[in-house]
Amino acid sequence: MSDPYASRTPVHEQAVDGFGTVRVLPLDPGADAAVIHRWVGEERAAFWGMTELTEQQVAAVYAHMAALDTHHAHLVVRDGEPVALLQTYEPEADRVSECYDVRPGDIGVHLLLAPAGPGGGQRGWTARLVAVIAAYVLLGLDRRRVVVDPDVRNEKAIARFLGLGFAPGPVVVLPEIDLPDVYLPEKKAQLAFLDRKLMFPG
Repeated sequence: MSDPYASRTPVHEQAVDGFGTVRVLPLDPGADAAVIHRWVGEERAAFWGMTELTEQQVAAVYAHMAALDTHHAHLVVRDGEPVALLQTYEPEADRVSECYDVRPGDIGVHLLLAPAGPGGGQRGWTARLVAVIAAYVLLGLDRRRVVVDPDVRNEKAIARFLGLGFAPGPVVVLPEIDLPDVYLPEKKAQLAFLDRKLMFPG
């Protein structure tokens, strides 16, 4: 089976024994909209806040993001199969900066995993994928700490982050954003942090 993403240049590529080759690709708003729309439209992605959007609206959201210098979207592909949507952002350019003291070297991350395949989730699968993403974000981008801000009601995501080694921070209320190009409702979030020295000692 040919890899439909083979011609695209990754920002990070890593082969993991027993897991496959993971490539982090800059998101193409047009070409990737169908895949992302399918993922964000599922009930399990309700906290992503895009369940009601059409494929064209999803494409428009990511076209807008592609024009920003501070927020970036990526499609994570494993052996030619899309497995996650990764968004990175500069915390000082985001509403999260109003809720905690941003340190030099911080980077914000939003991560949406693809639905599990027919065989269901495999033990250790998420941990290995996140290790590759962490290598890109912390080592490839030379950052000191990752911050995540899942909705407090998203207990599954919070448990996943804590299980992967993130340290819990405070529960905060992210303020509403109401701009011509972006609307984000107020969100009560559980902050959590991952230090590079913990993930990659030495």
